[in-house]
Amino acid sequence: MGYERYEEAGGPRWRERLGQYWKLVRGDRPIGVLLLLWPTWWALWLAAGGMPPWWTLFVFTAGVWLTRSAGCVINDYADRWLDPQVERTRGRPLATGAVSGREALAVFAVLMLVAFALVLTLNRLTVWLSVIGLFLAASYPYLKRYTYLPQVYLGLAFGWGIPMAFASVQGEVPAVAWVLYAANILWATAYDTWYAMVDREDDLRAGSKSTAILFGDLDLAIQGVLYALVFVALYLVGRQAGLGICYWASMGIASLLVISQFWMARHREREACFRAFLHNNWVGAVVFVGLALDLARRTA
Repeated sequence: MGYERYEEAGGPRWRERLGQYWKLVRGDRPIGVLLLLWPTWWALWLAAGGMPPWWTLFVFTAGVWLTRSAGCVINDYADRWLDPQVERTRGRPLATGAVSGREALAVFAVLMLVAFALVLTLNRLTVWLSVIGLFLAASYPYLKRYTYLPQVYLGLAFGWGIPMAFASVQGEVPAVAWVLYAANILWATAYDTWYAMVDREDDLRAGSKSTAILFGDLDLAIQGVLYALVFVALYLVGRQAGLGICYWASMGIASLLVISQFWMARHREREACFRAFLHNNWVGAVVFVGLALDLARRTA
């Protein structure tokens, strides 16, 4: 009887709704947060010449989770016509109807408002840059209907924390920040192309667009060019920032990790391409460790 009264009061119903919202924001899949967090931390440590101020670190770390979650929500809202046709995404809450479009937009608004409230504690330049970031994040999901380059736009949108990080710490966005931003655009395009290769056949049938479709049989070769350009850009960052042995060692380890991704995905099998995508977390982590150790060694 007590349990029935609890159910009638909405207890299990609310628990079920929260579970669906958690799935909607990909709370059960943190890989996207990590792939956004590493370049944001690269920027914060470079801008500060080492450990950034604690509050700034908190704002950007929390902001990464909030904006990535909001990005997932608006992406699923834009793709609610597509996701039911794709094997990997047909179980998402909007695709199954477990969450309505109106609910998704409300969740998106709450997440972005909280993120914006955090940014308001920083300087004016960072606040203005965040407005551009909001536009990029909200418009990204619609690109796959009109262009084969949504992966490039993903890099533009979710690397925007890089110039914001420099603005928050230094009050300006120096040239090295834009080189790092370019490195992230290239990296995001490359790792999200692995992701797009998982869905390529489904996307072709549904009429969606991606770099995986654009590259076709040249996908692995173009991936090689993209990753090579990533390391060229990171080399330029290291040279401009005067980084040393720890950073260059991390570049060597990261390059070996990237080579292993090509070995994984050499037959273009779905699961292998997805593993290659996930593997980029370690690339970002290694670069961060090398960068942070080098800066710590310099200030010791």
